[in-house]
Amino acid sequence: MNKEYLYSPWRSDYIRSPKPEDCILCRWQDTESDAENLIFYRGRFCYAMLNRYPYNNGHIMLVPYRHCASLSELKPEELAELGQLAQQAEIALKSVYACEGVNLGMNLGKAAGAGIDEHLHLHMVPRWSGDCNFMSVIGGQRVIPEAFETSFSSLRDAFAKLLDGKE
Repeated sequence: MNKEYLYSPWRSDYIRSPKPEDCILCRWQDTESDAENLIFYRGRFCYAMLNRYPYNNGHIMLVPYRHCASLSELKPEELAELGQLAQQAEIALKSVYACEGVNLGMNLGKAAGAGIDEHLHLHMVPRWSGDCNFMSVIGGQRVIPEAFETSFSSLRDAFAKLLDGKE
């Protein structure tokens, strides 16, 4: 039986890093530090940010402001905005990165693989046919060819165009 494994050794920085006592997704909500915290869009109930430990360029997370761990805890208006942001994020990612697909994922609970299990967040990862390149597989390294600042500016601008006046 042939088993295939997906390796992501570039995430070892996150795994090995010290974990804070407080909720980092709540702490990052400080509006004075949006660029530093990679938050490029703020809605009424949720915000959008770049993932600091991405699988691909443009790997974003959509995060409710309210600290809760599961979908069942979200209020209807929070869930609605999260869904609307996911729709707009799909459009923005395809516009900015010309990706051929987008993975959406939520890990609810540690057993499901959540790195931050106490604060629900939705991952959106742009994908291209054949995007698992030799550096990841053979070299054990991930090539992220675009600087965070470029990703941040591009996605912030795309969200501003898409969502201007829709809040």
